[in-house]
Amino acid sequence: MKPDELTQLILKLKDKNLTLAFAESCTAGSLAAAMSEATGTTDVFLGSMVTYSELAKTKVLGVKAETLKLYTAESQQTTNEMVQGLHKLLKADVCVAVTGLFGQGASETAEKPVGTTFVSILFKEKVEEYREVFKGDAQKMRQQTEDFIFHKLNDTVDRHFQHQ
Repeated sequence: MKPDELTQLILKLKDKNLTLAFAESCTAGSLAAAMSEATGTTDVFLGSMVTYSELAKTKVLGVKAETLKLYTAESQQTTNEMVQGLHKLLKADVCVAVTGLFGQGASETAEKPVGTTFVSILFKEKVEEYREVFKGDAQKMRQQTEDFIFHKLNDTVDRHFQHQ
């Protein structure tokens, strides 16, 4: 999403008096960096927790060790616990967590190939879950993930306020 499109998203969130926060793993802070290029970010954006390692996920966001052991760091279950932990910490109106596989190894399987990304968006006390598989090198997958998340955020806000 281009900075001017992000500015529109920021203005939409501001108009609805909504705050935003991220818990980033595979994006490694790139969501926060993208937000900094938009106008009006300080009115809406509370911050981003980059919890790349399992240790950071457990210590910072409260992801359970059992969840990581049972489902891996790159799973919807982990992403859901990340988004709940983020909400507990920052109390943002809209919280987004993302994990995924942008390189070989880790929890890669035939059912979960490189490019598999998990996103959880917490809004109005409900969590929306997404699982996508992106293609390309790590940089391309990161960019696709950013675009996906920002478009989903835009859609989520629109959907919740379309009848007002």
